Amino acid sequence: MTFYLARSVLVATLATWAVLLGFTTMVDFYGELRDVGKESYTLSHAVLFVMLTTPRRMYDLFPTVAVIGSLLGLGSLAARSELTVMRAVGLSKLQMGAAALIPLLLLTAVMALNMETIAPAGEQRAEELANSKSRQMIMARYSGLWAREGNLFLNARGNSAPHVNKATGERWVELEDVRLYQFDDKGKLLSLAHARRAEHRREAWTLFDVERTFFEPRSVRVEKLPTEQWKTTIDDSTLAAQLARPRYLTSAELRSNIEYLRRNRLDSAKFESAYWEHWFYPYNVIVLCLATIPFAFGSLRSGGFGKRLFIGILIGIGALLVQRMFAGLSDVYRFDVRLAYLFPPLVILGLSWGWLARKV
Repeated sequence: MTFYLARSVLVATLATWAVLLGFTTMVDFYGELRDVGKESYTLSHAVLFVMLTTPRRMYDLFPTVAVIGSLLGLGSLAARSELTVMRAVGLSKLQMGAAALIPLLLLTAVMALNMETIAPAGEQRAEELANSKSRQMIMARYSGLWAREGNLFLNARGNSAPHVNKATGERWVELEDVRLYQFDDKGKLLSLAHARRAEHRREAWTLFDVERTFFEPRSVRVEKLPTEQWKTTIDDSTLAAQLARPRYLTSAELRSNIEYLRRNRLDSAKFESAYWEHWFYPYNVIVLCLATIPFAFGSLRSGGFGKRLFIGILIGIGALLVQRMFAGLSDVYRFDVRLAYLFPPLVILGLSWGWLARKV
């Protein structure tokens, strides 16, 4: 009987997922269609972009899908009085709630794995496609950070991150282990420069510990400089747009960036928030579903399930928004972001657990 209940919730969840994912995919595809024709961006690029970002879209939608799916699955059973029969044969609300959570937990595990493997890779490839809308710069994250300006290619293989000086508020971008490849119009390599570090401050780039190799027709010439000013239209905002998307990095990448920023006494709040969001993801799904299950059981005693469904969904989505608001406030008021992810769902969990465990 618990298997039947779990299957009903699973079917309702998958159906809800298909509808919401299809809707958001069409909206995103329409947005990409407006960019078709810009520079080298084609219809096939737009289709591939939407396909590559689908795993991330599935991950983002799942907490809401889980709430709606659990309510619809249990609601359909309540409408046919099947929940009443289950209660009559001895199943408690707690047991039925646990059965409803089983398929959701399995799907949550799949989504957690997805966010550590497929989704980040898809996002990085999609970013590369999106940058084909611009002639000057093409960026990717294979073998580090890549950028292009005409015949000049930049590759930063070390830790890279936008920085903020907490004392002065100054912002800059710093890259490590930087290589600059200069080609001619025929694709011949003219020079290769390697810099230990590159900084963009006050609208200018500075390279440190530079070794530049020139490939001349009959010889190779090497120059070494302690510092060098690099004139380019690649600016900090361009690179920061690529670097400051921690939400779509894997946990290992986030942890690496956090350690690097802390080691250099720099602000790591955005990366820490994204890191703990990954870890609290399963917790959020469980709590939100437990919080809305009472609205499904409420139809056992009285009508108006449609109203309860709407209120349950509203509570579930509202809880996610409140949690994200707390996460933002943690950055402003400098309290532990883990409290921001823990506290709002914990209150809901306490209320839901008390209701489900109550003897009727």
